[in-house]
Amino acid sequence: MELAMAYLNETFMILSAICMALGWYYIRRRNVEVHRRLMLTASTLAALFFISYVAKTAIFGDTLFGGPIHWRAPYQVFLQMHSVLATVAAIFGIFTLTYAFKGRFNRHRRVGPWTASIWFVTAATGLMVFILLYIAFPSGPTANIFRAWIG
Repeated sequence: MELAMAYLNETFMILSAICMALGWYYIRRRNVEVHRRLMLTASTLAALFFISYVAKTAIFGDTLFGGPIHWRAPYQVFLQMHSVLATVAAIFGIFTLTYAFKGRFNRHRRVGPWTASIWFVTAATGLMVFILLYIAFPSGPTANIFRAWIG
């Protein structure tokens, strides 16, 4: 069940990034309605990722890195950079959505590309974390989130 939830989390993240990329593509072609729908879908999928990640963490804990010991420190640095980027992307996302909902499109246009760019990097680093935890190496034991994050 834990592994299934990890795959579900990653699916939400990747689909969110795909919808965001398509939304960006359509706004560059001035198709505002399709852009709006895709970006709302991307935001919903990102929120579902966050909810499912928190649920997985609450139920099972976080999975510790199970790869070679000499990779542990670099992995922890990478994981912490990903976590900071994810937080920044979420904050930017809230501002970007708020500007759009309030009709402040000049601000939305200025912040939106930064938000999307940070989200793409976050999705890519999240995919790398997933690959390192569940595919490239045997999964480590689970631990509460603070122990997993600090290593």
